[in-house]
Amino acid sequence: MTEPTITQLQPLPDDWQRALAVVAHPDDLEYGCSAAIAAWTDAGREVAYVLASRGEAGIDTMEPAKCGPLREREQRASAAVVGVSVVEFLDHKDGVIEYGTALRRDIAAAIRRHRPELVITLNHRDTWGGVAWNTPDHVAVGRATLDAAGDAGNRWIFPELVEQGLQPWNGVRWVAVAGSSTPTHAVDATPGLDRAVRSLLEHRTYIKALTDADPETYVREFLTGHAAQTGERFGGRPAVAFELFGR
Repeated sequence: MTEPTITQLQPLPDDWQRALAVVAHPDDLEYGCSAAIAAWTDAGREVAYVLASRGEAGIDTMEPAKCGPLREREQRASAAVVGVSVVEFLDHKDGVIEYGTALRRDIAAAIRRHRPELVITLNHRDTWGGVAWNTPDHVAVGRATLDAAGDAGNRWIFPELVEQGLQPWNGVRWVAVAGSSTPTHAVDATPGLDRAVRSLLEHRTYIKALTDADPETYVREFLTGHAAQTGERFGGRPAVAFELFGR
């Protein structure tokens, strides 16, 4: 009997200069795609981060008023490891982020400010594949980001943004979704994998609350394991996978 053919992932387009990553929480990008981001910044590309919340509801043993500023500091340190200096927070409430026009408007405004060609977000579907349920925040932000990529180019959807000096930006060419169970493209993780490990380790307070395992062992095994698994569909090279939506 013939072995089934594994569908290979295509290389993510690289003919762009500016990217904007939009996710719900601190650590979303570090679990999802920071090895790719490290490779991009090494190549001289500009990447900025926008987070819908500060992750203030993410640690059960720490009240939100203390947790939010701590997780913000960890996120900024984490971004710096992979060459990202611009990190913005939209101040939606962690755990109860709502999909709707307010979120779309905030993300569209960010896209107009940063004028990216590539927008990156996290899995917007109900599950991670099978019965692994996604969180409402990820679904809301991922879906709103896909919509806001179009909103950013239409001056009549949120006319108040023009009044604020944010002119329409119709230059988004792709939205790349990390963590998708149906990826289409990938980026070689080899050049950025060690920095991706160090970047996720900057979220040490969160990781210590998440697992009793040694943080570095946990992080390295998680990221290298996922990169190796993706690499089976990318010529055997460790890789970060994306589902790519063209515009």
